[in-house]
Amino acid sequence: MCGHAGSGKSTLAHRLQREGYVLLSFDEEAWSRGYRTHPVAERAAGEVHEYLQQRLTQLVTRGSRVVVDTSFWARASRDQYRRLLAPLGVEPVVYYMLTSLEVSRERLENRHNTGPNDIVVPADRAIEYIDGFEAPTPEEGPMQIVRTADLDAPDRAPTD
Repeated sequence: MCGHAGSGKSTLAHRLQREGYVLLSFDEEAWSRGYRTHPVAERAAGEVHEYLQQRLTQLVTRGSRVVVDTSFWARASRDQYRRLLAPLGVEPVVYYMLTSLEVSRERLENRHNTGPNDIVVPADRAIEYIDGFEAPTPEEGPMQIVRTADLDAPDRAPTD
């Protein structure tokens, strides 16, 4: 999953999970470790990513289909996961959540910190995330663009 805060990444990730993917979620792992505010401290975020990467390599090695639910807001973070998977013969598909800023802001304003997929993102931080987001490009490799309207369709995930 790749997209700015509030773009619908977790919604699609959970749909893919229902279709047989193993879900690895940054927010869910951070929540399970007791991190309830955003942003997660840099050290803690590093620990969560390290865990996700270890699980990802274990699962992929076993032949599992995996969806990683994190923002991947920077190309460098997407490239890091590509380098991790390359020796395993896996070329990941990026699901790029293309969502209007208005929809993302509205979704973020309606969060209440009731769970890992409802984390409150302070308004100033949300603006920083949106402004600093590095959209994926076709040169990075396989990509599926998912628009907000696609998520409003009946409980169905795009096919890859």
